[in-house]
Amino acid sequence: MVTDTTATPSIGPDQPASIATTLHDESATRVLRQFRLVFNAIKTHFQQVEKQAGVGGAQVWALSVIRDWPGMGVNDLARSMDVRQPTASNLLRTLVEQDLVEVRKDTRDRRMVQLHLRPGGMRVLKRAPGPFSGVLPQALANLDSATLHRLEADLSRLISGLATDAAGANIPLSQSLGPTEGGSAAASFLLEPNGRGQS
Repeated sequence: MVTDTTATPSIGPDQPASIATTLHDESATRVLRQFRLVFNAIKTHFQQVEKQAGVGGAQVWALSVIRDWPGMGVNDLARSMDVRQPTASNLLRTLVEQDLVEVRKDTRDRRMVQLHLRPGGMRVLKRAPGPFSGVLPQALANLDSATLHRLEADLSRLISGLATDAAGANIPLSQSLGPTEGGSAAASFLLEPNGRGQS
């Protein structure tokens, strides 16, 4: 009797599940690499901003908003940057101390203040690479509505599986990631494409 050595090997009951798990893991790895690309693009931009302008990305963004809307108030600045009022106040305090922004009393309501760019603030903006709001907001603004809605829904599912603090939604990315030397360990771990960054 001749044995057929070319016969297809039998597939065990656990193999289909194993193959599906492998494909799922490979998809997760590809998505993780995409996140690394996004975060590295953001980090590189902030590094360039700090190197060329001498201030952080959030400060450059604030300066550009004040330049475009001279006389705006602190609450207006917070709304324009989608941050909380205390965050905007802290940004503003640093800019005033560096003589980049001038705070004037509102002539109509002395309880209110108006923000104006100082010559030093204009020089910072001339040195800073754009976009002033950051590369991620600019990239999102260039997406069509359907893509944005799909991305929002998918990211909501991802965020629901993370232990996130809702307050982080109103913290500028330049402050979340931090400068090159002072960035958080978690951000550095995520940004590494090889070696220790195998998260």
